[in-house]
Amino acid sequence: MSKLLEARALCAFYGATQVLFGFDLSIEEGGITTLLGANGAGKTTTLRALCGMVRTTGDIRFDGKAIRGRATEDIVRLGIAHVPQGRGTFSRQTVEENLEIGAMTRSGRAAIDADIERVYGYFPRLMERRRQQAGTLSGGEQQMLAVGRAMMLRPRLMLLDEPSFGLAPLIVEELFGILRTLNQTEKVSMLVVEQNAALALDLAEEAYLIETGELVTSGPARQLRDDENIRRAYLGY
Repeated sequence: MSKLLEARALCAFYGATQVLFGFDLSIEEGGITTLLGANGAGKTTTLRALCGMVRTTGDIRFDGKAIRGRATEDIVRLGIAHVPQGRGTFSRQTVEENLEIGAMTRSGRAAIDADIERVYGYFPRLMERRRQQAGTLSGGEQQMLAVGRAMMLRPRLMLLDEPSFGLAPLIVEELFGILRTLNQTEKVSMLVVEQNAALALDLAEEAYLIETGELVTSGPARQLRDDENIRRAYLGY
């Protein structure tokens, strides 16, 4: 597989405070990569850096084109969808209005309507609640809506920040099954930040482990999963 996204010597800053310290990251076209680490390791900042939401140095390329320094909305138009931690749904809008917001950068009403129905095919529960305000949904339903809204972009790459956070185990299993299907059937590449390391390593092919903004190790997800020293020292299981 070819590289869809590559970051080299990636550094990120909040004001004068440096949070990421020059590590390399790549995501294969059509693959799933996971980014692991403890709270405060810099995982969320990495996603924000790739989306142009924080100040960065280094080189970021998407499909071979330099994107570092570009506006977030321009990066979205290239086909990078960000599903933030905390879901980020528009609570007063209905489920369907949230999905339409996900297609704001697109034109063509018929294609947008078809994609809304496509999202409902993946998430039948959203179909049942299409006229319901997003703020009244359960946590699991809101996470499904956040993923569905990202799908409306027709992305080539999805950046998912803690998709299992606060969800019941059965809902997590359902959601990760849908992510796997989306990757396999529609070839959407994914970078998944996830606190549940065992779950993430089962989903992904490649894994990166960071600590306090620096790369500790990277490699095939199975290799990290089977390394007892890494599991005990960094992954907590």
